[in-house]
Amino acid sequence: MTATLLARPDDAIDLGRVRRVIVVMLRHHGDVLLTSPIYASLRAAIAGVEIDVLVYAETRALLENNSDIREIFTVQKGNAGHSSLSKMANEWRFMRKVRARNYDLLIHLSDHKRGAWLSRWLRTPVSIAPRLRRADRFWRGSFSHFYINASSVSSGNPLLSRHVVEQHCDALRRLGLGIDVPPALKLVPDAKARDQAAAFLAQNAVTRPYVVVQPTSRWMFKCWPVEKNADLIKALLKRGFVVILSCGPGEREQAMVTEIAAAVLASALSPVADLVLANVPGTLNRLAAIIGGARAFIGIDSAPMHIAAAMGTPTVALFGPSGEDNWGPWRGDGSLVYRVVTMSEFTCRPCGQDGCGGSKVSQCLVQLPLSRVLKAFDEVIEESDPLNAI
Repeated sequence: MTATLLARPDDAIDLGRVRRVIVVMLRHHGDVLLTSPIYASLRAAIAGVEIDVLVYAETRALLENNSDIREIFTVQKGNAGHSSLSKMANEWRFMRKVRARNYDLLIHLSDHKRGAWLSRWLRTPVSIAPRLRRADRFWRGSFSHFYINASSVSSGNPLLSRHVVEQHCDALRRLGLGIDVPPALKLVPDAKARDQAAAFLAQNAVTRPYVVVQPTSRWMFKCWPVEKNADLIKALLKRGFVVILSCGPGEREQAMVTEIAAAVLASALSPVADLVLANVPGTLNRLAAIIGGARAFIGIDSAPMHIAAAMGTPTVALFGPSGEDNWGPWRGDGSLVYRVVTMSEFTCRPCGQDGCGGSKVSQCLVQLPLSRVLKAFDEVIEESDPLNAI
């Protein structure tokens, strides 16, 4: 990664005056992890800069051990369970604390309206956000600069296929900071998480190389069918790997994983003891430590897939209606061994829809054959460790 001052726009900012920055990303877990190259790029370009971030409380774990970040501010999504008076008091305390930091630059990386309100409240000398196609007057008057990303353009624009990490870094480029190649994702499990991961593996007698399989997402239309996941696990067991089957906390996700495990166990395949049902093994940092120790990761477009990329674990990513050009595994330095598996025969993908015709079922995943996934798996195993490949 290089971050340099190259040819600059006419309204480029004086980076020498930037001492404190706040980055706002109020979205899901994977979205938050994909912002990590921003912090490394800023630190590389501006000596002594202090970077704070604002995220939802549930996503904090993905950044809390990142040495590029000074402080993480969090807000609750929806503030459920609080009275209106309590919400107002909490909001006032939060806004005063953030304003006291006297930021020089605010970087807002989504179309969340809260970023516009925050920009007006903080009155930072420079603030930047996406240029929205249908921005109202309030949005247009809330920031000093705008950058173009996927939310700025109409269907068919090549920018729609630009990786999200590159789009985030375009915010810095718009301000005059040249970035040749954004760095890798950064995720650092702390010692407690690593100890907990080791305890989890010991409790489940995992002593041989293991593969983490993540078949679910909160968006079920991204999922590969139960029976194909079961067949995949059987094939991995036959290859001599222990399989750790993981999922998110949602009831539908856990039900799907239970169904997959039952299908594997019903096959009377030996040794079935090598199938470990993780069911979200503790914190996200603990999951990251488990994935970091895996021989490989196989999963759909989800936060754990991005965690695998951040940990440098050889990755096989299954994509259906979502676009791998935008959301595929990112490893800026080129060191990640990975394969993306799709049904290229479906020219309608990536459609970004919640299943074909809004059905919650994506045929481009339903028809994705096991053979392609296993081929990709064998390739990443061979490429990542040729001497010990299967």
